[in-house]
Amino acid sequence: MQHAWEISNNCHDPGCPPMHGDRARRNLKSPRVSVVIPTLNEARNLSVVLPRLPDGLFEVVVVDGGSTDDTVEVARRLRPDMRLVEQTGRGKGNALYIGLVAARGDILVTLDADGSADPAEIPRFVAALVAGADVAKGSRFAQGGGSADITRPRKIGNRVLCTLVNSIYGTCYTDLCYGYNAFWADCLPALCTPRPLYAADPAAESPLGEGFEVETVLNVRAAKGALRVWEVPSYELRRIHGQSNLHAIRDGLRVVRTIWGESPVFSARYSPEAAAPADAVAGALPCSPAAPAAPSVGTAVGTAVEVRDEVVQLTRAEDAATDLGPGLLEPGAADVPSAVIGRASNGHGPKA
Repeated sequence: MQHAWEISNNCHDPGCPPMHGDRARRNLKSPRVSVVIPTLNEARNLSVVLPRLPDGLFEVVVVDGGSTDDTVEVARRLRPDMRLVEQTGRGKGNALYIGLVAARGDILVTLDADGSADPAEIPRFVAALVAGADVAKGSRFAQGGGSADITRPRKIGNRVLCTLVNSIYGTCYTDLCYGYNAFWADCLPALCTPRPLYAADPAAESPLGEGFEVETVLNVRAAKGALRVWEVPSYELRRIHGQSNLHAIRDGLRVVRTIWGESPVFSARYSPEAAAPADAVAGALPCSPAAPAAPSVGTAVGTAVEVRDEVVQLTRAEDAATDLGPGLLEPGAADVPSAVIGRASNGHGPKA
């Protein structure tokens, strides 16, 4: 799977991941804005959403997940300049990742195709980024925001999950699962970086997840990457046509799993899949001396015999010294050598 930093966009060289927060290189005067819209059978909704896009956009990237209706034809008719990207995987997270990687603007905006997010609010997000934010996340519960579509169970669940993330990462988010977000393109590597040590195979899953947990992934990684996150009040409209694919319980559990998987406690756990190969550090460290080989039985017996012979010789020497008699130890003995009685207790020179 191709990663975000492997594609040459936004004046960055391929293969060299730009550091997030590269604010000195940002085009603050006239930023190029790319809008990424994931779609799946949204022909009727796109006929309302695309005409409401503001003027002056650099590009509109439509990611199609294999629609069976006229989604592509409607998009081409309403926006002849739009860029169509075919989704390679499945799920909203994968679609957004594909679109964000393909975008070439300085600012990337994620917009739902069902009409719940008002495209007219895009200038509000861009203004927050130009004013100094790295990430501008929409919030339905900040002052000035609201929702005409959220149900009471979803509202309670969002509040609980938001409190959980705030307690873990020290953030002050008021909304966690809203899909209206914008950020500078140089922040994309930080937002698309999987868990640091407990890292699943990048080829097996999308770096942003596969389902509706993608918003949680973006918000959590923005906190982990120390990005400047500003909440922008937004009003969520009702879905125009069709049924939403969101399931409160199923997707809520996916969000909980994402929060736990991205948490420092879990991400710092050792994983054999993330461990370096055995020969990865060959030659990097000094070689330790080889451990001595274990002695054989014959060698051990021979060593024991040698020790026994030494003990016997020492015993015989002590017996010979005892045979000198008590005269050697009598005080004032004239035949006692001065080298024997004139040595200090510590062995350094004669006694005073």
